[in-house]
Amino acid sequence: MQNNMPNPISGFSKLSKSEKIDWIVSTYFSNKEDAKSLVTQYWNTDKKLQKLHDEFIENTITNYYLPLGVAPNFLINNRLYTIPMAIEESSVVAAASKAAKFWLDRGGFKTEVIATEKIGQVHFMYEGNYKELETFFNVVKPKLISEAAHLTKNMERRGGGIRAIALINKTKDLENYYQLHATFETLDAMGANFINSCLEQFAQTFEREAKNTLENNIDIVMSILSNYVPNCLVRAEVSCPISELKSKDIKHPEVFAQKFKQAINIAEIEPYRAVTHNKGIMNGIDAVVLATGNDFRAVEAGVHAYASRNDSYASLTHCTIEDDIFKFWIEIPLALGTVGGLTNLHPLVKFCLELLENPSARELMQIVAVAGLAQNFAAVKSLTTTGIQEGHMKMHLMNILNQFEATAEEKLKLVDHFKTNSVTHSAVVAAIKHLRS
Repeated sequence: MQNNMPNPISGFSKLSKSEKIDWIVSTYFSNKEDAKSLVTQYWNTDKKLQKLHDEFIENTITNYYLPLGVAPNFLINNRLYTIPMAIEESSVVAAASKAAKFWLDRGGFKTEVIATEKIGQVHFMYEGNYKELETFFNVVKPKLISEAAHLTKNMERRGGGIRAIALINKTKDLENYYQLHATFETLDAMGANFINSCLEQFAQTFEREAKNTLENNIDIVMSILSNYVPNCLVRAEVSCPISELKSKDIKHPEVFAQKFKQAINIAEIEPYRAVTHNKGIMNGIDAVVLATGNDFRAVEAGVHAYASRNDSYASLTHCTIEDDIFKFWIEIPLALGTVGGLTNLHPLVKFCLELLENPSARELMQIVAVAGLAQNFAAVKSLTTTGIQEGHMKMHLMNILNQFEATAEEKLKLVDHFKTNSVTHSAVVAAIKHLRS
């Protein structure tokens, strides 16, 4: 345990960026010059661009890079896409690209948006009679909507807005607890700020009117959107005759199809497998969500809640074999935006959206779902044929070589060596030592 604990600092956020860095390196680092050099090395040389990044969050000291790659050849509803992916994991972009190429010659991906409803709630406590509260709510509901009109008019002009408000009695689960449960359509915006502003207006109106009508006051606890969006759903699927599954690593399509389906069935009933299975799906989804400036933490939370909707955590993908047709699909909740937030600010987000031909939020939902399905297909295909490590470790090879600061010449020789040898960390270390000896 550290004995020389640093003293708390007051007013840190008011320091300049340089002053913050000086305090950090002098407090926590033995080699202060190297630490400061590393931090400043990642600053953008364009001062205007760096200032933009500095102001995304508080207490910015530098930029943290992730690779931005692309996976080409995605045929989605007969339209060809190159999908941007921001991620650090070695094999994700390669796997997505491989899956895209596999299905390009077999009809591509078919997608549809099932629903786009988003949800927000005003949580409150009330100790009075429920019937009186219910009667009051039905009377005040039009006023809730009318007093939020200044917030909703622009959204309504484009076809969105408040869809419904309901009073939910949750007193069986928590004493005196109720909700105003509201649904929204936010079109191409993810809509968090819009929804939260509407909810806070609902709460203000509801509380004020209750004081003039109800014997017991209501106590507003909080007003906040939900990242669980089970009615903001998109579906993506691939299908083909089993005989068309044949490829370089699939010699017997019937055997592959059955084993693939068994792997999916296991993930549907075994939570230990389902978590890793769905993590692989999220490798593809998060990478595109991040590249397009959306909130991958919100997406993750909503997706995993959806995977647990039937009282047990289960696979997000499904597979059938009927009449010699192999079908593989995903149905997933995705609340995404293509306007607002970082989409209007971050230059690389703008680049990625233009790369995708400036999709609407509905189109982006479909692209992201496809990325998840492709990633899962590639992973399960590897698991049920060559094994996951063969492809993954070959992609990881360069990381290991970089850890040992291999020269360009050493990399060429070792990459060639491992074309015909299994890649493991110990095997790479041994090969480097042998080459250098």
